Amino acid sequence: MVFNSFQFLVFFPIVVLVFYIIPLKQRNLWLLLCSYYFYMCWNVKYSLLILFSTLITYLGGLLLDIARKENINKRKLILIICISLNLLVLFIFKYCNFIIENINRLHVLLGMNKNIYTMDLLLPVGISFYTFQALGYLVDVYRD
Repeated sequence: MVFNSFQFLVFFPIVVLVFYIIPLKQRNLWLLLCSYYFYMCWNVKYSLLILFSTLITYLGGLLLDIARKENINKRKLILIICISLNLLVLFIFKYCNFIIENINRLHVLLGMNKNIYTMDLLLPVGISFYTFQALGYLVDVYRD
């Protein structure tokens, strides 16, 4: 579904209407579910990536909040793990093929016959945006 499609023309007013009908406490969940649906209309497989990022970020935020009164090193470790996992997804989809291609070029320059095969991956829409939003959230929770 794209913004200038008929499906979006139907989808958006329904989302807004339901948003103002449901209780305040359920509105964030409603928007989250609608966002996932909108993203899945583009590619269902890649919605698992955004779900993975959401779960890591949400659980990381909860763990950081729970560990607030505990050891600062534990909080740093939680932050580093969550940031690393989010950046790993971004790295795999955005930079891994770039690095493999450069290694292959270096092999050619050095006269080596080794060739590493690149992954056939489509770059997910908005991966940088939602990854850096997640990182910003984690750092905000870490800093209280």
